[in-house]
Amino acid sequence: VQLQASGGGLVQPGGSLRLSCAASGSPFISYAMAWYRQAPGKQRELVALITSGSVTNYADSVKGRFTISRDNAKNTVYLQMNSLKPEDTAVYYCRRYGYNIWGQGTLVTVSS
Repeated sequence: VQLQASGGGLVQPGGSLRLSCAASGSPFISYAMAWYRQAPGKQRELVALITSGSVTNYADSVKGRFTISRDNAKNTVYLQMNSLKPEDTAVYYCRRYGYNIWGQGTLVTVSS
């Protein structure tokens, strides 16, 4: 199984980005997927989770601003990030939730 994350970049405060994570190698539809992030000097934290049945859960810090979704036909999970803040700056990782299967990380920088 491989996960390929993309979509990071530099954005101004208040802006938006959409991250993508493409999965290959095994049935995508059966697994919960998650996005994590790790800011400099901090521990990696769970940002958002989506189950195989598309039930979602979010960290309090991103509720109302981020949306996780999945397209099972494309084996891809997305993280739509709106109203970005400087404190959202981090490397974002996708993961098959509950497994030690991670994407390579994509850097999101929120700065003016």
